Amino acid sequence: MTRQAHPSLLRPRLAAMALCCAMATTAFAAGTPDPVKTRAYIDKAWTTLTRSQEDCAALVDTKVVGHPVLYVPAGQAVPEAVTAIGKRCGVDVRPLPKKVEQLGDIDATKLPQQGLLYLPHPYVVPGGFFNEMYGWDSYFIQIGLVSDHRLDLAKDMVDNALYEVENYGGVLNANRTYYLSRSQPPFLTAMMAAVLDDPAAFASADARREWLARAYPLAVRNYEIWTRPEHRAGDTGLSRYYDLGSGPVLEAKDSEYYKSVIRWLRAHPKDDPGYLIKGAEHPNDAEAAQLKDASCDVRASKVCEGAWVDGYRLTADYFHGDRAMRESGFDTNAHFGPFGGSTHHYADASLNSLLYRYERDLHDFALQLGKAGEADQWAKAAEARKSAMDKYLWNAQAGMYLDYDFIAGKPSPYPYVTTYYPLWAGMASPQQAAALRSKLKVFERKGGLSMDNHAAGVQWGEPFGWAPTNWLAVKGLDDYGFHDDARRLAGKFAATVDQGLADDGTIREKYNMVLGNADVKVMAGYSENVVGFGWTNGVWLKLHELLDGKAKKAAPAAKTEKTP
Repeated sequence: MTRQAHPSLLRPRLAAMALCCAMATTAFAAGTPDPVKTRAYIDKAWTTLTRSQEDCAALVDTKVVGHPVLYVPAGQAVPEAVTAIGKRCGVDVRPLPKKVEQLGDIDATKLPQQGLLYLPHPYVVPGGFFNEMYGWDSYFIQIGLVSDHRLDLAKDMVDNALYEVENYGGVLNANRTYYLSRSQPPFLTAMMAAVLDDPAAFASADARREWLARAYPLAVRNYEIWTRPEHRAGDTGLSRYYDLGSGPVLEAKDSEYYKSVIRWLRAHPKDDPGYLIKGAEHPNDAEAAQLKDASCDVRASKVCEGAWVDGYRLTADYFHGDRAMRESGFDTNAHFGPFGGSTHHYADASLNSLLYRYERDLHDFALQLGKAGEADQWAKAAEARKSAMDKYLWNAQAGMYLDYDFIAGKPSPYPYVTTYYPLWAGMASPQQAAALRSKLKVFERKGGLSMDNHAAGVQWGEPFGWAPTNWLAVKGLDDYGFHDDARRLAGKFAATVDQGLADDGTIREKYNMVLGNADVKVMAGYSENVVGFGWTNGVWLKLHELLDGKAKKAAPAAKTEKTP
């Protein structure tokens, strides 16, 4: 999920490690965890987190100052109900300036005002100030809704995602105009499969097939985002995260986050990958023209103009990496360069595993629709991606998938918990799966799986863990027959959520894996631990489905015997 960056500094790594250790000994008022109370909280939360654009509160965006605007697709008649909502809620209803065929067709910086993008169905938001439907959050929310037999709302979530593809160019980071240049980790076909696989989701087999026939070409269109030149990871045959905009993100209220990045890089020059360039605080027209290409447009963006410290600005390449980091959902991390500023330089295990699964899903959907030729094409695409991942990402010596910096031509120097995504995707060989299982100790803590073993003070790193990455690892391990490991990890993370609720009465977006609770102190970037929380609710339900022996059996995992 992309979040509004908070101004704070990334401390030296040793200080971060010291903090991690200090946190482990800090007194914390622990309550008594009770899964029954967690379940009751989630039952109520589905209602409190559900939004409909008939609800005035759903149209508010705390991240943008100004009169609220609701945009509808260009060239479509505005439904009378939407016009009525605008009048009742005091919201301006406007059409987008042109029809969107693909991401990037509309430059949101040219809009008179940022606003909400219309969606026709109710949806569940993450929580806190995240008051819109987010891309990858929606998958983990939706599988929880399916588990909880709230199938109408689960199907509404998928239909909204398909509406985004049809009208806004793809599944968006979230349905706000300032996200029209980027998507998020691609879970659309997995969302489709979640409802298609539930017999109660459709009135009849004919209704199911009719829905799939409409959804399939839109899923293909969304897939094409990731094969565009901008999203190709060099000549690896793999994909990368890449936002189609440039400069500071539009959701940034001010320059403070970017100034904190400059300060940290100035304090740690040996760790600067080349993100800094010299520049005046108040450049003249000639320098401003140069900075437009070398950094960002100081004349068009107040945030860009203010992103200056002690004679230094950030490079255009850093801003591309910053935007790509937000598309990846891992904001902020230290895995893809300081502050994630080199994210677009990587072919990573997370995105390419998801795309392998996406290609396999499209294969299955094509077969169900009688499109044997297309199914064969999707099978070949998946196999080609698997071969490329084995070549560039699988590291036999490490026994893990390591993200590959295709610009530098080398793997990431340290592991990330997304190394388990290939298990969820069903693409690892039995030998690769066994090797990955043997590396659980790198990530496993008291409360579940930490993002890495590299404490750097950022929320997507040690000692923090998240519902999505824990669930994908647990599900993958279980699918490959490592049931004891899956149940152990499921029990740990579910108990961590229970403990957090016992301590402060809420469910949060992230947790402290070392302590096994919600005592989270982030030192860099986005620091709040938001209450809600949609994807944690959904994953907790799925973990208990597995722990209680109610989980559905997965299709057999990849049977490739050869390990590169």
